[in-house]
Formats: sequence, C-alpha cells, structure tokens
Amino acid sequence: MFNGQCSMNYKFFPHTQDDLQAMMEKVGVQNLDDLFAEVPDAVRFHGEYQLPEQMSELEVRQLFEQLGAQNQQLVCFGGAGVYDHYMPAVIPNLLSRSEYLTSYTPYQAEISQGTLHYIFEYQSMMAELTGMDISNASMYDGTTAAAEAVMMAVAAGKKQNTVLISETIDPKTLKVIQTYAHFHGIQLEMIQQEDGITSLTHLQSLLSQHKGSVAGVLVQQPNYYGIVEDYTGFADAVHEEKGLFMMDCIAADLAVLKTPGEWGADIAVGDGQSLGIPMQFGGPYVGYMCCTEKLIRKMPGRIVGMTSDNRGQRAFVLTLQAREQHIRRQKATSNICSNQSLMALFVTIYMSLMGKEGLREAAQLSYAGAHYLCDRLLASGHFTLVYQQPFFNEFVVRYDGDLDALLQKLEANGIFGGVKIADDQLMIAVTEKRTKEEIDKLISLL
Repeated sequence: MFNGQCSMNYKFFPHTQDDLQAMMEKVGVQNLDDLFAEVPDAVRFHGEYQLPEQMSELEVRQLFEQLGAQNQQLVCFGGAGVYDHYMPAVIPNLLSRSEYLTSYTPYQAEISQGTLHYIFEYQSMMAELTGMDISNASMYDGTTAAAEAVMMAVAAGKKQNTVLISETIDPKTLKVIQTYAHFHGIQLEMIQQEDGITSLTHLQSLLSQHKGSVAGVLVQQPNYYGIVEDYTGFADAVHEEKGLFMMDCIAADLAVLKTPGEWGADIAVGDGQSLGIPMQFGGPYVGYMCCTEKLIRKMPGRIVGMTSDNRGQRAFVLTLQAREQHIRRQKATSNICSNQSLMALFVTIYMSLMGKEGLREAAQLSYAGAHYLCDRLLASGHFTLVYQQPFFNEFVVRYDGDLDALLQKLEANGIFGGVKIADDQLMIAVTEKRTKEEIDKLISLL
C-alpha cells in the first residue's frame, strides 16, 4: 500500500537521485508523490508498517519452528480428492539436483536437457499408467485439467457445444468446469446418479435429446464417493453420437484399476497428488492430461519428444506446442503455456522409485485398510453404508449420533476422522500410511 513516503531511498534500489529526477522531468512531475495524486487520501495508508526487526538466520529458523509448532498434527482419514500417501524420503533431495534446475520454460533445448528429460519420462509414465497414447507436459491441477478437457472436447467437436457431466464427479471439479464453461459459452448438463453411480440410461436419454450437439461426456473413477463404477457401454454410447468420452481418475488408483484406455476413453485427466505429493495445505499439486493420438493437435500445453543431435547422441526437444497459444491466442483451444514442472518431476521420481509393484502394493494396502475399517464401523452398529456399491479406499457412512461431536472427539485425540458431506454422512479414506493400530484407535474412540 502507498504510505506517502515515495522519495525514501533504499540500498537495494539501483536508481540514484539524479536518475529519479531525470525520470520525473521526462514524465512531467515535480516529485514521486505527484504520481499518486489521483489516489484518494481515504484509501492511503498513513501508519507504520508492522514489520519485525531484522533477524539472524538462526532466529528466523527458530521463529518458523515456533509457528509450525502451533499446527496440530492429526492422523488423517480424510480424502475427497486429497490423500495422505507415503512420500519416499529421497525425493526432496533429488528434486534439487542441478541437472533438473535448468531454465523454467524449456524453449532452449541446449540448456534445458534436464527439464526436457524428466518431462519426457513423466509423459511416458503417465501414458502407461492411464493406458492412453500420449500425455502432455502436465497441467496446473486436477480441477483445471478437467476443465481443459471439456474445452478440448468442444474444440474437437467444432459445432458440438454441449458437454454431459456425471453427478458423481467431485463438486470442486464441477465448480471449476462451470466457471470455464460460462466464459466459453459451453452448455453443461448433468447425468443423474442412481445409488451413487452414473446412470447409463439417463446418459443415453440425454444423448438422444441433444442428438448431434454433444461434444463429450465426463465421468470420474473412482467417483467422488469412492465408488468404483462400471462404465461398460459408456464409450460406445458416446462415440455413436460422435462425442468424446472423458474420464477423471485418481492417478494412484490406476495401478490396479481398469485404465481409461481400457474403458475406451478419448481423454483422461486428473490430479497427480496421490502419487506421493504431500497434502501440504492444498497445494501445489499437478494435473495430468492424456489422450488418443488423433486428438494431439487439440491438446493444450506442450509435448516433449526424444531425438538425436548432430553427434548421434540422445537429446530431448519440444516436439509439439500449439502456435495458437502464443500467436493467434483468440483461436487457441487453451492459453495455458506453462505447467507444474516441479510437481511433474516429483511424481516422476515417485513412480520411478516405487515401480509397478510398489504402486500396486500401495494401492492394495489402501484398499485392504479401507475395507477393514468399514467392516469394523458397520459391526459397531452405529454406522451404515450410504451406497451399496463396490468401493476402493474411500467410502461414505451414515452415523446414528451427533456427527460433529464425534469428529471433535476424534480431533481431540489426534485423529482427523473424515470429510463431513451431510449432517449425518461421513466420507472416510484410508491410504497405505494408515496402520492397523491407528484404525483400531479410531474404532476404540467410538
């Protein structure tokens, strides 16, 4: 905020008084305060800034340790799109290696081989994990990746301007999609759910109702309630109407679940947070986007490829990025020109360290822990399943008592008991980090 003290000199500003005077004469003002003459006095700050005195490195570290100690560390049984998965301790050290700390935007391949290399590996791993042909160089997060997929479907469909979205999708994702759609003139319609799963009958009815105008259909796997849905027949129904079938999937769960490619999806998106990224107060995370080869020209972002230099050595380059994103922006499918590169490196290292068997084992442990907890809750007589459907590592139960009081009791004993999604409904997630002792402690507190 402006405090009226513009003429004060600071040692970290390079301009001398002569420099300032010359610039003021050039723009026709007497002093720096004249530049702010139109700012009403009522909105100016006239007090002193509440800035602490300078500190030594040791004092700064101690200050932040004291601040950090005010946070209450809870054993997390919450999910709803963000999960407490194991992070191998070596990842932070590998992230900071010099070969990866090259230029932020890898346009100059000569000095960006480290960045281009790991992005190439990221793309390769994500394409294999999703069963799709190609992956781009990551998106901002899962919600915006889903919104970008909706815009991509409309761009590919040309005259088709309607996108159908399942009611079982994460509400946070839906809100972001609605914002994007509003400003791009895209029509959204919801596919009804039946007992927690997407209604194929209602989808077919909507496709018939909007014949010739549906650009795509978006569903989630596992869905918002943790249910593993059977999407048999969905891709065929959508493709018959010349639309694109899109799936928003929790990345880590694809280690054991049927992939979007196997379901016949044209576009697969989601958040990569479940691939070892700590919850860290909501971000930063990384969105992934994969698709079939025929859609490569409509995919936002960039794609890194492998080639060889004039000496025959392996090298990495930007193989494809839509010029419209930079030049004819008004005609671009998307204007995204950046990506969560550091987080893409994070999940690349995670998948490399875990390997196929490690990813599968973590997913299986999460599944087993969730079903063990669910069985114990149902056996207590105070909980019932809201949806009688197969679930993976997350499920919704109805509690017969005071849910708020229960959650407060758990919190007082160091446990975050889950996400309250209704007055009497609790959504609980279990990952490979949750031990049998932690689960039994939660049960004992009930």
